Amino acid sequence: MATYQAWVARCCVVSALVCTAGLLCVCVTFLLSTPCAGGTFKQAAVAADSLLCSQVGRDVLQQGGSAVDGAIAVLLCTSVVYPQSMGLGGGSVVTVRNKTGQVTVFNFRETVPGIFKQNLLDECTTTGKHMTGSQWIGVPGELRGYEVLHQQYGRLPWSKLFEQPIRLAKEGIPVPPFLGKLLHFPAIKSKVESSALCEVFCNNNKSALRTGDIMKFPRLAESMEVIAKQGVDAFYNGRIGRLLIQDVKDAGGTLEMEDLRSYQVRVVDTWTVPLGDTLMHIPPPPAGGALLAFILKIMQGFSLTPRSLVGGHKVQFYHRYIEAAKFANGQRGTIRDPFFNSKTSADHLLDPAFIQHIRARISPNTTHHDAYYAHIHTPPLPDRTGTSHVSVLDQEGLAVSATSTINHLFGGTVYSARTGIILNNELSDFCGRADSLKPGEQPPSSMTPAILESKSGGLLVIGGAGGSMITTAVALSLINHLWLGMTLKEAIAAPILYVDSKNQVNFEADFDQAVVDGLRALGHQVGEMEYFFNVVNGVEREKGCIVGESDERKMGKSAGY
Repeated sequence: MATYQAWVARCCVVSALVCTAGLLCVCVTFLLSTPCAGGTFKQAAVAADSLLCSQVGRDVLQQGGSAVDGAIAVLLCTSVVYPQSMGLGGGSVVTVRNKTGQVTVFNFRETVPGIFKQNLLDECTTTGKHMTGSQWIGVPGELRGYEVLHQQYGRLPWSKLFEQPIRLAKEGIPVPPFLGKLLHFPAIKSKVESSALCEVFCNNNKSALRTGDIMKFPRLAESMEVIAKQGVDAFYNGRIGRLLIQDVKDAGGTLEMEDLRSYQVRVVDTWTVPLGDTLMHIPPPPAGGALLAFILKIMQGFSLTPRSLVGGHKVQFYHRYIEAAKFANGQRGTIRDPFFNSKTSADHLLDPAFIQHIRARISPNTTHHDAYYAHIHTPPLPDRTGTSHVSVLDQEGLAVSATSTINHLFGGTVYSARTGIILNNELSDFCGRADSLKPGEQPPSSMTPAILESKSGGLLVIGGAGGSMITTAVALSLINHLWLGMTLKEAIAAPILYVDSKNQVNFEADFDQAVVDGLRALGHQVGEMEYFFNVVNGVEREKGCIVGESDERKMGKSAGY
């Protein structure tokens, strides 16, 4: 009888366990099938500078492509939609987090060619003037970088990534409103109309295209078709490269085929920075991640909360931020290529003791003379504009944060008519930061494609465009989101302030005037910047749902599924 009762008891226990397991399965199934809120995605998302290119990336993901496949397709698309920002004649910094959580940086920025104009740096200006001409061209790394990324993480055939960009370049697209506006800024308009760029950016009357006009890139489409079929050696060791070099030489440049043949992508570890319960992965120098981390670590010590934007706390918050940005300006000269400048190091920017020392130097009620913020003596560095960023997260958890550039708007306005490629003016980034150039050296950069992961399992893929404004744009977006209680959309859209190379504070339109007045009263000099090119694009996964946010300043929009 006792044996029978024990058997019954065991059966009851087993039945209870089975029921519990079944209930758990039902709950899990329900949770997994529950749709995410409107405007969010369940599987994957792409945040690019334009809706069109975000959709191109999304389509690649839906066809079984990886986040790397999607990012490459988006960047190829952006070279057609926003060719003033990036393209095959430029370079990129890409941060990738794989499915196991390992984070790696692929740096394929432009490099100094083997032969360059002697005393080139004597032509630098400190006025922010657009430095044009073939003497500023660095060796493009864009396509070689795509190849290395695709070899490691690609899932679709190489040629598949080119299909939509080639179609857009061939058939043409209406000039987007953002580009149409740029083309009629007086300085940009005159440069386009008086250079070889007019071939693709002017109408039959040799006047710059307007918003809605059809913009076509037949030569670029031909080059893309060859590269799609033959691979990037067609550029680095083949006919496309030879045609490009011929055009550069015709324009007075010094690039040689050997520069293209010898180009190598750098694959390095990220710098990982703790921010409370979040780890931020950033690219090391010569990218600008150290400056971003430096500002964030200073500000983290002020224990920011949503109340930091209430009443008088708001002026104090922005005052502290401005002071941190001024100290960051004083450190910009330490961002150099570590492969060529062993004596120059940015390691101290992440040193807790140095950060605490700098934070203690931020006075609550006043600002200071420029010399107060300088780590080493450097002249004011020219402010930059340009660049493009894309953030991608796929359904398997591969994350890509990619920032690409030809440096200034339309690079150095050197257009290769034989290939349809716009060349960069990347060597101008050495201005104010170097006394000499070395073949193979990469210039310092503000580019900081970042990936953040929280202890709760959240993931944020983010980065910015806008040259020197990248640091401010990304830093404020992260502060707004991580500590001030804003959604990702609100954090990116909030008006920013930009501390320029002269430590003047420039305020974006709609910035709180009471704060501006309060900051003036503390002694901050207000600049007169008219145009803001800061753009931040981010993708965030939290609790099984994905948010994609493209910055509306460039009229971008994300896509996903």
